[in-house]
Amino acid sequence: MSEILDHPMLMFAFSLVALWLSARVGAFFRQRLQPLPEGERGDLNVVLAATLTLLGLIIGFCFSMVISRYDQRKNYEEDEANAIGTEFVRADLLPDVEAAKVRELLRKYLDQRVLFYETRDVEQLRRIDAQTAQLQSGLWSVVQGVAAKQPTYTVGLAVSGMNDLLNSQGYTQAAWWNRLPGAAWGLMAAIAIFCNLLVGYGSHRSSFLLFLVLPLAISISFFLIADIDSPRGGLIRVHPQNLISLSQSLRAH
Repeated sequence: MSEILDHPMLMFAFSLVALWLSARVGAFFRQRLQPLPEGERGDLNVVLAATLTLLGLIIGFCFSMVISRYDQRKNYEEDEANAIGTEFVRADLLPDVEAAKVRELLRKYLDQRVLFYETRDVEQLRRIDAQTAQLQSGLWSVVQGVAAKQPTYTVGLAVSGMNDLLNSQGYTQAAWWNRLPGAAWGLMAAIAIFCNLLVGYGSHRSSFLLFLVLPLAISISFFLIADIDSPRGGLIRVHPQNLISLSQSLRAH
């Protein structure tokens, strides 16, 4: 299931076929069972309208959820850039040798953070995570050593800035793991299939185009939700513009 959610186009194709088949199954039962009396067709239309309304509300709710998560990822990217930039400036509070080490490590760390946002390759992501952890350990080791030798207020500012930098990366990672729950996808899929079964069962005739309209509309909605919810697999992704701008500024510095 996770493989489909990380590939929105695959989600679109799979949902379109599944929902279209659901409508065809509904039409099959209409043909095989006793024809629906006209007196009961009105009741069926009420049930269908209510079910479609419920599906629309759930799709809208899920869309709102993934939009908020996307905005959260964007905000944390900005926070990361601010934390790195602040610590680069606070490196001036350290002794010259340690300050030079911190700046050099921050430049490398910033490059890894940009790659984290841009890569789609799983193996490369693992290497980035390992390199990021190593750089974080090196950065903390430098400021910790200075703080142990010179426990002054100014050095404390550099230590505090480093703590914010490390926390910002953790917040970003947590935001990227915060995806739409599988139960929400399951509920949407179940109601969508039920709606298409009712559409097929209540139809007067079997038509390829007629049974394609609703599955297509729902599949496009599923595609958009999956695209925004997938940090790496979708077309709509967080571009690390703040980190890139900071990287260019630090290189010029």
